[in-house]
Amino acid sequence: MIHPDVELRHISEEIGYGIFAKKFIPKGTITYVQDSLEIEVPPTEVKNYSKAMQEVIEKYSFIDERGYRIISWDVAKYVNHCCQCNTISTGYGFEIAITDIYPGEQITDEYGIFNMEQAMPLFCDKEGCRKHVRPQDFDHYYPVWDKKILTALHLLREVPQPLMHLLEGEDKEALEAYFDDPKHYKSVYSMKYKHV
Repeated sequence: MIHPDVELRHISEEIGYGIFAKKFIPKGTITYVQDSLEIEVPPTEVKNYSKAMQEVIEKYSFIDERGYRIISWDVAKYVNHCCQCNTISTGYGFEIAITDIYPGEQITDEYGIFNMEQAMPLFCDKEGCRKHVRPQDFDHYYPVWDKKILTALHLLREVPQPLMHLLEGEDKEALEAYFDDPKHYKSVYSMKYKHV
């Protein structure tokens, strides 16, 4: 589930839709939680869908550490990539704001964490854009992503968290272990799909 203070807007024909903040969202805010309503498609079942549906699954899903395609049931599936994103996925089943996000600002994410199977061209207009998201980005950039997460994670208990009640099970336990002792930090690398 995505943060309640966002809205879907059409950006352009080339990009399509994006998600924008309606209110101020401070750094350290959980902006998305992978909840029990998300659609999970096991890797063995993708081929059972029609070609048209496979394209929809490809476009609107990410691949988790099990190799499952996860499709958000709400507008979270419209969050776009930016090489200088303002939210990022964590090893705790949620995404967190890594900068303050102001009303009218687009909510952006790092697609390199989503276990890309092939390179994807980017329409990112930020300085330092990588031009493509590639499967090898996870191995290359995860230490940088972990640093960004850690700058925001310590603020998690200091800002309003309208999605905190959705965090449960192992993810909640792992987060509590981190706050009890930061050496128990769960790297974003835990989200990498390990092909067997």
